[in-house]
Amino acid sequence: MNPIDELRAARPAHLDDDRPVDPRTRAAELSCAMSIPRPAPRSAPRSARRRRGVARPAWGLGLAGAAAAVTAAAVVLSMNGTAPTPRPPVGSPANVPSTQKVTLSARDVLLAAAAKADRQPEGKGEYWHTVSVHRTLFTAAKGGYRVLDQRLDEGWTPSATGEDQKQWGRMQPLGARPASEEDRQAWERAGSPTAIEVTVPGKSRPMVLQTSPRRAMTGHSPLGDDDTVFWLGRNVTIKDLRELPTDPDGLKRRLLSWKGKDTDVPKSGDAWLFVVSKGLIMDMPVTPEVRGAAFRMLAELDDVQVIENVTDTQGRRGTAVAIKEPTQGNGVSENRLIFDEATGRALANENVVVQPGSFQAGLEPGTVWNSNALIEAGWTDAKP
Repeated sequence: MNPIDELRAARPAHLDDDRPVDPRTRAAELSCAMSIPRPAPRSAPRSARRRRGVARPAWGLGLAGAAAAVTAAAVVLSMNGTAPTPRPPVGSPANVPSTQKVTLSARDVLLAAAAKADRQPEGKGEYWHTVSVHRTLFTAAKGGYRVLDQRLDEGWTPSATGEDQKQWGRMQPLGARPASEEDRQAWERAGSPTAIEVTVPGKSRPMVLQTSPRRAMTGHSPLGDDDTVFWLGRNVTIKDLRELPTDPDGLKRRLLSWKGKDTDVPKSGDAWLFVVSKGLIMDMPVTPEVRGAAFRMLAELDDVQVIENVTDTQGRRGTAVAIKEPTQGNGVSENRLIFDEATGRALANENVVVQPGSFQAGLEPGTVWNSNALIEAGWTDAKP
């Protein structure tokens, strides 16, 4: 038999058929061919064959060409079925996946956010204007179902100082609603009240929440003699904020010099710095450089952790940095600052139940019991 007849006899039967080949069969053959090492030429000395080390794939393709061929087969198969898992290219470790998810440390994530925060525009205006949506979870005094109360907060803080300057605020209750479908069913069994009495730890009388939104209430107050408008462990002025150090060590020393006590629980150094830095990053009129310094300062805290792919109450996806802190009644809460990694802008602050106690009594671990979603923050000339 001549060589041509030998090749014809060795030809697979399905290649003589006019019907299309099953894509899964084609990909399996391609994957197998890619993984077969090409033997060294017989004319090469044995010592030279030993020195080669990594064999090239069959068909004379380089690693890039082989990978491209397998990828092309996988793309075709994605529309026709599930492709077999391609074997790794020759010479690569069999136990190393072709793509790996890199998980950054809290420090790396915060330093990256600091670099983005530094580049945020400064802006100008007569007022520092903020808009946020605040949510708190309560438990009904009768029926034991959970109720989510919401309100819209808006503020205008003047950039100028003096007794003739006014600070404005607007608050609109958005209404309370059952927190889940199970809570809704319990609310309906209770008669679907439009005025819901809820328990408040430490209060002898229940608080009443309305289910329907109410009109916004706007008010103002003079700055007063000291011009203080914000709180960073003590009351501070716009001037104090604008003069904060832009290096993380200097900022840390300044904030610790203002360290006080929370109205509920004294905080450790790290927890204290987290709480006050959160305000600098979220909604205070500091310079972009100070905001970046706040991120860098948080990056050096040992107790801060990163939580990826967090969705805030407005449905926005971001990354959270968090620290655990004690609450009254032997409880533990996780304080989260959620921000957009792409811009370094803050999205929300949330408090999540870790160990129920006091205000969080009866709530399951992992429940967001309090949140403040930032909708807008920046300078404006528009008055309220």
